[in-house]
Amino acid sequence: MIDRLAIFGATGDLAARYLLPALAALRAAGCLRDGFQLIGASREDWDSHQYRGWIADRLDRHGSFYPADARRAVAASAHYRQADVTNPGDVAAVVAGDDPIAAYLALPPALFPHVVTALYDAGLPTGSRIVLEKPFGEDLASARELNSLLAGLVPEQAVFRVDHFLAMTTVQNVLGSRLANRVLEPLWNSTHIAEVEIIWDETLALEGRAGYYDRVGALKDMVQNHLLQLLCLVAMEPPITLGERDLRDRKVDVLRSVRPLTDYDVAHRTRRARYLSGRIGDRAIPAYADEEGVDPRRHTETFAEVELELDSWRWSGTTFRLRSGKALGQDRKEVMVRFRSVPHLPFGHEGEALPNVLRFGLEPEGLTLDMMGIGSRARAFTPLSLTARMEPPDLPAYGQLLLDVMRGDPALSIRGDEAEQAWRVLTPVLSAWERDLVSMQEYPAGSDGPAPRPHKGEQRPRSDLLHPEALPGDLP
Repeated sequence: MIDRLAIFGATGDLAARYLLPALAALRAAGCLRDGFQLIGASREDWDSHQYRGWIADRLDRHGSFYPADARRAVAASAHYRQADVTNPGDVAAVVAGDDPIAAYLALPPALFPHVVTALYDAGLPTGSRIVLEKPFGEDLASARELNSLLAGLVPEQAVFRVDHFLAMTTVQNVLGSRLANRVLEPLWNSTHIAEVEIIWDETLALEGRAGYYDRVGALKDMVQNHLLQLLCLVAMEPPITLGERDLRDRKVDVLRSVRPLTDYDVAHRTRRARYLSGRIGDRAIPAYADEEGVDPRRHTETFAEVELELDSWRWSGTTFRLRSGKALGQDRKEVMVRFRSVPHLPFGHEGEALPNVLRFGLEPEGLTLDMMGIGSRARAFTPLSLTARMEPPDLPAYGQLLLDVMRGDPALSIRGDEAEQAWRVLTPVLSAWERDLVSMQEYPAGSDGPAPRPHKGEQRPRSDLLHPEALPGDLP
């Protein structure tokens, strides 16, 4: 168990809203020992006293539901070092000491290579760990370069490429529901499932994140990491155990099986858009291009949708649709599994027998099965919904992630080859969008998003398929 945590970017929004409350939750649950030390590193010209006051204020704002003594203990454990994360000497001073340390890079991905190189030069005590926030790299090439740097610093099992979605109990329930219930697993294949939609639609707009978001966009911010991770849990083969090797091997198998996208596929299977001005409830939302901190020339998308197919025995013929958008009219955060229609109805009926739909609610938590029954009139179909609500988790997602880091359990983090495969899947989309092969649509803030584009043309023939590891440069 590691008792030292260094946060680079310790005064940022991620630390304030998520990491500090997570530490308070761990302290309240008895998971942090009395000797725990928090080292905050950032550019502000502060001392430890000022930093502790800032922590107390942020915990009052974002973690007030945790006991006051737990919040005070987190603040009391903190020390502060002013640091330029691109300066090797500053980085070395932050991690100095003989005991193992967990170095959490709560920073923009462009800074990761600088900090990792500085950590390598400084040398880390044996048993130390590195934690990197998503997105891991900015493209396939940078992800490979970063993996190479990390390999020279610590063992792969000491690298935690964290995605807090994986620690959400509702997300883990996607895997648990399939594997712990015999009634589902026999149906979990393309014979019975027509399509799967993985959706994260938000009413939130930028909310002050333009400096980060305008350089990333919806595809990199949500689809490349969070939604592809959900795809892995939905589509993976049952692992032998939930240990880090078995679980992550099966996730990589899913990403390797994603059929490579050609330019034709990108043009017909993806959409991108950004919001115009509008209203969401009582809020007036300016157009994305007019938001403070946005450079309209970047053509950054606030809505992204990608349709994927898997070349595997289990999933050939099932469509997987990944979608995320900002400033939409309602929050919709779910995994929706749509089953195929029954092959034959043996009796006359009134009304339409709709396909069964299994919905995993992510926020709020829940599980719903939409099915058909017979209504009050004989042979008249009526929709039925069976709904279950989840018990609240013992720890918030970031609390579970930090606990895994300190205990050294990487099962819920992303392995190096997995991060590269995720970039491989979406590199053709990024390339085609940069060349404007897919037009930028627009939608009013507060609406349902851009109008769906009708699919035209035929599916490409099977003879066009390439090996799953083929890179975009190998595409015809």
